Amino acid sequence: MNHSQRTHAVLSASKADMYLKCTPSIRLGEQFEEETSVFAREGTFMHELSEIRLAYFLKQMTKTQLNKKLNQMKQSEFYNGETEQAVQSYIDIVIEKINEARARNKDPLILIEERLDFSPWVPEGFGTGDVVIISDGILEVVDLKGGKGVKVSAENNAQMRLYALGAIHGFGMLYDIQTVLVTIIQPRLDNISTDEIQIDDLLEWAESEVKQKAELAFAGEGTFVVGPHCRWCKAKATCRARAEENMKLACLDFQKPPLLTDEEVVEVLTSLDELISWAKTVQEFALSMSVNENKQWPGMKLVEGRGSRKYSDEEAVIATLTAAGYDNNVIYKNTLNTITALEKELGKKEFEELLGSLVTKAPGKIKLVPEEDKRPEIKASPEADFQ
Repeated sequence: MNHSQRTHAVLSASKADMYLKCTPSIRLGEQFEEETSVFAREGTFMHELSEIRLAYFLKQMTKTQLNKKLNQMKQSEFYNGETEQAVQSYIDIVIEKINEARARNKDPLILIEERLDFSPWVPEGFGTGDVVIISDGILEVVDLKGGKGVKVSAENNAQMRLYALGAIHGFGMLYDIQTVLVTIIQPRLDNISTDEIQIDDLLEWAESEVKQKAELAFAGEGTFVVGPHCRWCKAKATCRARAEENMKLACLDFQKPPLLTDEEVVEVLTSLDELISWAKTVQEFALSMSVNENKQWPGMKLVEGRGSRKYSDEEAVIATLTAAGYDNNVIYKNTLNTITALEKELGKKEFEELLGSLVTKAPGKIKLVPEEDKRPEIKASPEADFQ
């Protein structure tokens, strides 16, 4: 099926790490539009490709049906040798796990892209398990991660545990499940991570760690808690709790670093990444609002940053300077001298007269700066004015 058309729970499994730590975050984020990225769309494509290949392996699809679907998917911008290889690596591992389950049981339960309901612990909670395998008292949930940035661990992974709870809720009465395995396969990083937990311990975690926090999250109540999970929050740019936490660092006296204690230096070092991440998020949010929605921030304006210059025709530059009598040691180093170096050698006036027509300048990036900045103000896009 088209994965992008699926409905999603308010408290989805994929956001569990966020709302179990900062319970009001989900409801706070509802006032912001849902955003997607090229990475998310690529991940969706990889899941769809893996689904049809596994469906064929499980004889849920004929060869003709597989080829027809593959031909459609090959038209996607995301289809290439690299994604095909990554998906195949994932499928090979899943098939190994299926064969292991079949060795334990003659007829194990194998489900692909199964909707899992974990609402007994999370209000209206549900999600989709990529692969669910139940055999001989063992439940395993397998999840494909298409990312190639940061390795994702299955250890104590809330998302995977909620999927397992959904499988227990749906099939626990039919099978004597004792051991739960959750496995993350991240083929682009050669990462296979598995965590094991006994079913009683998983249910205890659900009752003691999940249920109350999930109820608070569904109601939009509780205390805002700042941490690495903020990166996934829709309100991360304007969340007051995050701003106050990061601004604490600004209270340190950077003008007198010798007076900082060792502990304060360590505090700065350990807080720096999060501080920079937060500041960049706020900067990108404010700039986007100014450019795309013509937002007027008090005391701020849009300007064009410094553009980069380049020669439009290097051979013409060489010919012009040679005809003007300049030696090669002025024109060259190992290659043609840079614009800045030649401008210094010739002087700005001579440079402009000889080479002005041979230099192009790309527009600089738009920036949001205080009104006191000496650069001239520019207007937002016509589309923003129209809106």
